[in-house]
Amino acid sequence: MDAPSTRSLSALVGADRPVRRHRVRGVLQAAFRRKTFTIGVVLIAIFAFCALFADTVAHQSYSKVDYKAKMLSPSSEHIFGTDAQGRDIFSRVVHGTRVSFKVAFVSVLIATVIGVPLGLFAGFFGGWPDILISRFLDAMFAFPVLLMAIAILAITGVGLKGAIIAIGLIAIPEFARVSRSTVIAEKENDYVLAARAIGCSAQRIVFRQIVPNTLGPIVVLVSLGFAFAILNETALSFLGLGAQPPTPSWGADLADGRRYLRDDPWLCVFPGVAIFLFVLAINLTGDGLRDLLDPRRNKR
Repeated sequence: MDAPSTRSLSALVGADRPVRRHRVRGVLQAAFRRKTFTIGVVLIAIFAFCALFADTVAHQSYSKVDYKAKMLSPSSEHIFGTDAQGRDIFSRVVHGTRVSFKVAFVSVLIATVIGVPLGLFAGFFGGWPDILISRFLDAMFAFPVLLMAIAILAITGVGLKGAIIAIGLIAIPEFARVSRSTVIAEKENDYVLAARAIGCSAQRIVFRQIVPNTLGPIVVLVSLGFAFAILNETALSFLGLGAQPPTPSWGADLADGRRYLRDDPWLCVFPGVAIFLFVLAINLTGDGLRDLLDPRRNKR
């Protein structure tokens, strides 16, 4: 009896693998049928390539000062021209991609690691923990985002590391609020009630039953959090509170070039276009993920 049952079980598992492959292939095909999603993925891939191979893509030094070559217009030698200190703008834009990726990944990681467990705990247990956490989140929401980031920088210190910490902390309320609302919507479903009826622990119910069903909104929020982080880092660097010279930053380059905008617009145009395209790519990808992970849209 054991051998046939084992054989039948392995046959079922083997038969299920092609179904899973077919589903994954179907999801990928549905994703890339959306032109906006495809455009977003391609743009992100280009920026990722520039971040990984910045030294190969941009041969000029992003920090070398050459006053003999300052304020040069775009040419074959300097594709995006040079700034007031003779630094190559193309090299600064390309190496600035690394800074943007670093800020986005680390700050979103901070917000996810702290905010999502807070929301899960408050939404699942309710009662006074939910009240305390919700009032704390409401208090954080009451402050303007940029003002709160500046206040945190006053504690952590000005610089790229402080900006990353500040951006991660100000994003915590959004992550906690979304995870809390998804848990509240899921915990009243029949499969959670059945798990409680058979005596499953709260930890098992949360991590084995609820969390897998709440990943869709959290994944979308993480993808859109990258755009949030990049825009805030740009704003802080523009104010002189983020990345400090000679670290390349799109926001700092915009701040340096705004004085010459009338006569030498390329100083602001190219960093501004990089910010626009990167944030646009992340938003397009996030919208595509939201459509793919929405079960109502998938049924249609």
